[in-house]
Amino acid sequence: MTLAPVALRRHTTKAYDPTRTLPPAVLEDLLEVLHNAPSSVNSQPWHFLVAGTPEARARIARATQPHQPYNTAKITDASHVIVFATRTGIDDAYLAQVIDQETADGRYPTPEAREGQRGALHHYVDLHRHTLGDVQHWMQKQTYLAVGTLLLAAGVHGIDATPMEGFDAEVLDAELGLRARGFTSVVLVALGYGSAANFNAGLPKSRLPREQVFTQL
Repeated sequence: MTLAPVALRRHTTKAYDPTRTLPPAVLEDLLEVLHNAPSSVNSQPWHFLVAGTPEARARIARATQPHQPYNTAKITDASHVIVFATRTGIDDAYLAQVIDQETADGRYPTPEAREGQRGALHHYVDLHRHTLGDVQHWMQKQTYLAVGTLLLAAGVHGIDATPMEGFDAEVLDAELGLRARGFTSVVLVALGYGSAANFNAGLPKSRLPREQVFTQL
């Protein structure tokens, strides 16, 4: 199997069929792929909230009113919506948790290997926390790696998807109690099956010419 046909076929879905839901096995596979998404130094500065009921999706949809009503139906009619949230801080206690989990998962053959990774983790996090001062942006970039991973996985399954930044993060954070848990919402991804109103499915793919976006060194 090659991924190029998947990338050519997948598109941002504009309308969903509210009568269709993801098979449980497909949803589980997508969540497993998302759980194993890559991040810089395995920092994993994210949390994913999965809305699979009409009531849960309606809570998320409140954050599209009144300024982004064009996204409301995408949320309410989809089978599932995933809220991608990013940590609002990354302290040493959390970094210790990452190292402890890697140890429990058998990633360190020697104590020296563990300490080497601990040093690398702190080096890059401290670079963004203290030297560059852009740690929130850096953590959001890791979260977007997870978004891209999910979109491609959905395409492999033939599942339609829509990434959305068009919502009020402050409203959604309050609705879901995210700030109190140390997170803030960054992007949403709707998953499901496009309806007949999904005009984007019939449009040809459009990208700038390869010679404009690639340079062979």
